[in-house]
Amino acid sequence: MNFLIEDVSAAEILDSRGNPTVEVELRSQNGYVARSAVPSGASTGSREAIELRDGDTKRFGGKGVLKAVQAVNTEISDAVRGLDCRDQRGIDAALIALDGTKNKARLGANALLGVSMAVSRLAALETKLPLYRYLGGDDAHLMPVPCMNILNGGVHSRWQGADFQEFMIAPWGAPSFSEAVRWGSEVYQALRSVLLDAGLSAGVGDEGGFAPMVSSNRQPLELIIQGIEKAGYKPGEDIAICLDPASSEFFRDRKYHLKTENRTLTAEEMTTYYDQLMAEFPIVLLEDGLAENDWAGWSILHAALGHKVELVGDDIFVTNVRYIERGIHENLANAALIKLNQIGTVTETFDAVALCRNNAWGAFVSHRSGETVDSFIADMTVALGTGHLKTGAPCRGERVEKYNQLMRIERELGKSAVYAGKRAFVTTRKKD
Repeated sequence: MNFLIEDVSAAEILDSRGNPTVEVELRSQNGYVARSAVPSGASTGSREAIELRDGDTKRFGGKGVLKAVQAVNTEISDAVRGLDCRDQRGIDAALIALDGTKNKARLGANALLGVSMAVSRLAALETKLPLYRYLGGDDAHLMPVPCMNILNGGVHSRWQGADFQEFMIAPWGAPSFSEAVRWGSEVYQALRSVLLDAGLSAGVGDEGGFAPMVSSNRQPLELIIQGIEKAGYKPGEDIAICLDPASSEFFRDRKYHLKTENRTLTAEEMTTYYDQLMAEFPIVLLEDGLAENDWAGWSILHAALGHKVELVGDDIFVTNVRYIERGIHENLANAALIKLNQIGTVTETFDAVALCRNNAWGAFVSHRSGETVDSFIADMTVALGTGHLKTGAPCRGERVEKYNQLMRIERELGKSAVYAGKRAFVTTRKKD
């Protein structure tokens, strides 16, 4: 049977923030058509693969992606047409070689990733398998804990509230994924009423979380606890909390500047601060607790808290095996965030997860603040069995679509579906 790619094309579409992004469509010689849309971040690591933007200020304020679209429609199309869509690793290697740079700056990670994701989808169609089954094989059955970003600060709130960027809830005590989504949604709605009763804004940020004007980085945690309890759940037992301070955003001159609290802290003092918050609130995951270039600080953080909480590196590792390997060797964390567009191909993303798994690290799959309704990461999370993902609040179509797709997968799996629950998190798993 012929599995060859016949046609490759791309177009400029809009993401959830109203900015342009790349959409890629592949057609096989058998007539199957697969489409993918590429996400984009706001709080980005300096070592991420480069998304190609036009820089033409007369269009979309310079954020157009016609150059990346053109790259797909010319060079990349020429290189990919006629290849077997089932050869993901071979095609991704060809894309990387064609670009020829270390950070995919010539053709753009957005161009390469759009093609790479569409290749996976096309192969799934050709083999008549659901995407999660094609990517993960017959054993793909683990449903993740949805870590929902229900309260925003930092860049996601335009620095109008907390310094910390994301305050997430993890319904790890739920009996199934669909129930976890229900629990999270009920807490989200309860939190809305808590905020309104307190005279705070219930407007939402890029990822659907509320973005109130708070007086500290502790207050959002207090508000979330109130929301959990108001919804009828038990903090810690039913629903835990995850934090993503995105601390690179407030790191200057080797210090952490907490504007909301009018404090400036060292890495050691930030570590103590997190430890105090963990003693008071049921925090089970801390992402980017320190800045991407504060390697020495990460060593301090992990030595003090690595046995207590899942410490996830995002900006410091950028889904890149080179940096994850350094983190493992230097004992800097115990988990890595996994973002497709940080590295630029499906194969490299899978390699990053495999490296984490082989070293007993967690792999925490993530969306970006600029998203589309493409639900690729939902299938990918089940395929890789990572056990947890974050894809925003239970609000806004581009976020909810990932949760809806995961519920579809759970229904399809039926009795073979297993909810990861508390074992999704590295430190909890190691205690069992």
